[in-house]
Amino acid sequence: MIDHRLHVLRTLAEEGTVTGAAAALHLSPSAVSQQLRLLARDLGVELLRPEGRRVRLTPAAHVVLRHADTLWLQWEEARAELAQHNEVLRGTLRWCGVSSALATLAAPAVAELRRTHPLVEPLLIEEESVECYRLLLAEEADVALVLPGPDAPPVTDPRFEQVPLLTDRQDLLVREGHRLARPGGVRLQEAADQAWIVKKRTNDSYPLVLAACAAAGFTPRIVHEVKEWYAVSSLVAQGLGVCLLPGIVPLPQHPVVRVPLLGDSAPVRRLLTAVRRGSAGHPLIEAGLEALRNAASAHAVDG
Repeated sequence: MIDHRLHVLRTLAEEGTVTGAAAALHLSPSAVSQQLRLLARDLGVELLRPEGRRVRLTPAAHVVLRHADTLWLQWEEARAELAQHNEVLRGTLRWCGVSSALATLAAPAVAELRRTHPLVEPLLIEEESVECYRLLLAEEADVALVLPGPDAPPVTDPRFEQVPLLTDRQDLLVREGHRLARPGGVRLQEAADQAWIVKKRTNDSYPLVLAACAAAGFTPRIVHEVKEWYAVSSLVAQGLGVCLLPGIVPLPQHPVVRVPLLGDSAPVRRLLTAVRRGSAGHPLIEAGLEALRNAASAHAVDG
């Protein structure tokens, strides 16, 4: 097993503060500090230097992290290779992702996996994308369905293998009878004068809405901060605003209209699968990824 204190150091490098690392690891700040002091003592090097209210990683700490990434890669590859010696696929496979991806992609994928491999126990966890990456690193999840965003690790991050899964179009959701409720579609800039509904915090949809509206030449006037799609649709039905609705989200039974968005700047969401680097060859994870690809093929959008 790999020394857990290396994960503590890696989390500190991500969060930038002992307090932030403690919150991410569900530890007290004093426990984080103690673990890192003991790691530095055992390694015989200085790992942290105080810098105001934050701490700065020393050059030695960056060396440790670089080798730690190699250790984790080799550990994942070893586990994957060992698992291939089992004749029957069994065990718990933990999936995490945003609600729309779990409902439309993970749910049918899990159903397929249970039919083809009845000894596999699936576990679904709903989280926003940034938290999904943390769950992968903490080995609390094995497969993540994520959306690229400003706070997410880049696809080049050596800790993960991230692969495109689905391009999901975004539609404009308006109430019935709205002037933009045109079956042939509208351009997003036509909604520049509308009130918008989207939650700003802990919501992968928020940066997507901002980016889409910016590409269309305007900043959305957000009047209600709601996240759950059924609640958003209910507000739209009452004429309280409009929103972007992902194509894979079923239309709720409200008096609302899904309006296609036209033009080169029509927004899309790009869903990725993410796993710990080196783990994709594990038979359990390999089967889960294959089931997700099969589920996504039913929702594929040209372009």
